[in-house]
Amino acid sequence: MTPEEISTILAKPYSQQLLNGPEPARFAYDGLDGDPRVVPIGFWMEGGKLLIATVPKSAKVAALKKNPKVALTIDKGAFPPKVLLLRGTAEVELVQGIPEGYLVAGHKVMTDDQYVDWVAGVKGLYTEMTVITVTLTWAKLLDFETTIPKAVEDLIKEKTSA
Repeated sequence: MTPEEISTILAKPYSQQLLNGPEPARFAYDGLDGDPRVVPIGFWMEGGKLLIATVPKSAKVAALKKNPKVALTIDKGAFPPKVLLLRGTAEVELVQGIPEGYLVAGHKVMTDDQYVDWVAGVKGLYTEMTVITVTLTWAKLLDFETTIPKAVEDLIKEKTSA
């Protein structure tokens, strides 16, 4: 999939709602033991890339250094569901301090009152973080209004042509 095709999907209104809303991404990667892992995690976007900040010694950092392929899902559980499916390659970088994007991502999921205490806790805990930057290689939006899973689309075509 080309970067332009990915950008077109990410620019759609439902994609923007999911990327900027309070829902966490479900971040999938292969653990060091080769078994898959999925974790809910806050994120932010910069220049068409998806970023995550985490503890430098987290299991996902070591695993991503070995195998950088990842997949993410951001979704709303309401009906009809809205689902943004993403795949990409992750790079990890140790940074000093707390990335501003991490603070912005945290604010998406809490009230202003909660945010003040959370930021104070974060600033007291972290002197450095690892930023995981995902370069997207594939994207698909399923909004169940204009797009549906291919298998369902094929089944509908099969039933209506019979």
